[in-house]
Amino acid sequence: MNPETSETYINHPTWGLLYKISMLDDNQDLFTTLYAQRLFFLVTSDGKSLKFQSIGRTEARMMVENRLRTLRRSGNSQEYDQLQSVFQRTF
Repeated sequence: MNPETSETYINHPTWGLLYKISMLDDNQDLFTTLYAQRLFFLVTSDGKSLKFQSIGRTEARMMVENRLRTLRRSGNSQEYDQLQSVFQRTF
């Protein structure tokens, strides 16, 4: 599997298949519903289970913008470019 083009999906018990937008922290990722991309979830993993927290579109956008700033400051241009592309398509 090519890590540059790999996509991550998880199954939410109510909303079905979710698509990973971005890693936010070591154990936190931002996901959205696969087709509509209108519902956003902060997914936290503790190694044994996943915790889903629904968040609004504005909050999700701010989280991705913060992640983009962090990537730009760290000089990780490849990951920055990939996330910028996802950001443009999603928001």
